[in-house]
Amino acid sequence: MHRKTLLLNMYGAMLDRLGSSHWYPGDTPFEIAVGVILAQNTNWQNASKAVFNLKNLDLFSAPVLYALPEEDLAEHIRPAGYFRMKASRVKHFLSFLRTACRFDMELLKSQEMEILREKLLQVRGIGPETTDAILLYALDKPSFVVDAYTARILNRHCLMPENVSYPELREYFMEVLDPDIRIFSEFHALLIRVGKTWCKKKAGLCASCPLADFLE
Repeated sequence: MHRKTLLLNMYGAMLDRLGSSHWYPGDTPFEIAVGVILAQNTNWQNASKAVFNLKNLDLFSAPVLYALPEEDLAEHIRPAGYFRMKASRVKHFLSFLRTACRFDMELLKSQEMEILREKLLQVRGIGPETTDAILLYALDKPSFVVDAYTARILNRHCLMPENVSYPELREYFMEVLDPDIRIFSEFHALLIRVGKTWCKKKAGLCASCPLADFLE
């Protein structure tokens, strides 16, 4: 089967079974981007509690957070876990926004994706997965996001080697699929949902998995 057809069929099977994911909620691109950083090593529910704290204190704007002492920011985002580390990462991201666009994320959207991606990758604490999530969900750029769930599922379906690198895995999707923001977003979310529920690390629940028909 052609690689594109195979991926789209897998996408359709997951979507038919699970429905839309409504991934990375947020009122603004800035909220989504900060949420992506706060969701590192935790879930969106915990990240959203941290965002709520900041909003409830009337602190949730880029200039205000930039001026807020890092130790105060850390206390306010405790629900997200690793709060001191994440406060530092949010601060680095805010410094980037101040330099790159004077806190106006709409200006970032006018930049070419690969150039912007390289800039984000230079921000301390913003790795490839976080960068691609910000590009896709906050800035409406067709940059496919991959993670450990993606690697595990593709490996078990004999599409990728077990030790595939992040760049190789991302490039597979970028090369095969058309650059469609809606599909990229939903595909990533569906793979995570399947990975968490069925394609577990030690043993997969393959018989009931939405992707069972695609196992060789």
